[in-house]
Amino acid sequence: MVRKFHTGEQARGGGFQSAAVLTGFLALTLGVGIFAGLVTEPNVQTWYPTLIKPSFNPPNWLFAPVWTTLYILIAIAGWRVWRVTDFNSRALLFWILQLALNFAWSFIFFGAHKIGLALIEVAVLWLMVLLTTIAIFRIDRPAGFLFVPYLVWVSFAALLNLSIWRLNTG
Repeated sequence: MVRKFHTGEQARGGGFQSAAVLTGFLALTLGVGIFAGLVTEPNVQTWYPTLIKPSFNPPNWLFAPVWTTLYILIAIAGWRVWRVTDFNSRALLFWILQLALNFAWSFIFFGAHKIGLALIEVAVLWLMVLLTTIAIFRIDRPAGFLFVPYLVWVSFAALLNLSIWRLNTG
């Protein structure tokens, strides 16, 4: 079944190729989460508790289900864009860049314990997620809406990072 998108472009139908590509998008995004978690988890038990955190800091148990959900939404959005553009689009280039920045943040904040550098990195990540969201909306509105919770969460993460930095420096 082929459906029309708001840009007038047509999507690839179902089938094995589409399912395989969706599986690839899911594996990539969830893989980013798993590998970032390998750096994050030990530090959540040791280093992170030593930091002064703001009153709005969520409980540690909340992060894994939120990020898992977001990674799934990110994957589906990327797959939906692929269905329209193949792999030749600015939106998917932005999608890859934001995912790389997402991956890097855990290593900077939790792995290197560089809260200030992580704050700069999360600002760049936020901008890339915003640009990706806009680019995706231009191709496929439902995929754009799938990115909105991610943009909101990265906004919150940036505020949290800023607050932790302010509370733990000088």
